[in-house]
Amino acid sequence: MALSLEEKKAIVADVAEVAASAYSAVCAEYIGLSSNELNDLRAEARKGGVYLRVVKNTLARRAVEGTDYACMTEAFTGPLILAFSQEDPGAAARVFKDFAKQHDKLVVKALSVSGQLLPATDLDRLASLPTKEQAISMLMSVMQAPIAKLARTLNEVPGKLVRTVAAIRDQKEAA
Repeated sequence: MALSLEEKKAIVADVAEVAASAYSAVCAEYIGLSSNELNDLRAEARKGGVYLRVVKNTLARRAVEGTDYACMTEAFTGPLILAFSQEDPGAAARVFKDFAKQHDKLVVKALSVSGQLLPATDLDRLASLPTKEQAISMLMSVMQAPIAKLARTLNEVPGKLVRTVAAIRDQKEAA
């Protein structure tokens, strides 16, 4: 079924709007996946805060024009599924990585983060980026470390004094 010009414009506008606000993008070839498997992928993407869409290559090229993901247009060949991370940069990569473990027919073609095109081999590196909550937790532990060390150091002075007095007391009692 052919799409009308209005439908094509709506698809391009929708994908362009998502691409403008996305943190990262991943495109993958899905030849050989059944519709049920694609539905499973879509469900996982929704859980992870990832916008997932199968788009014709010409429409995808027009949609990413003028965005940080215009660098990916050369990879838009064959049947592709586009994923845009909406919540954190590694979300789309994590979804594809987890899905590809069980479905070897999903082949990642290209990745992009903030206008930088990455090879498909960097999928693991992008997927290992911490989520927002994990990054905040790591930052807070780094910020807390000097304060905790100061508190332990200040606490050690009276503790050392008490141990010294106790040792002197034990020494006098023994004599």
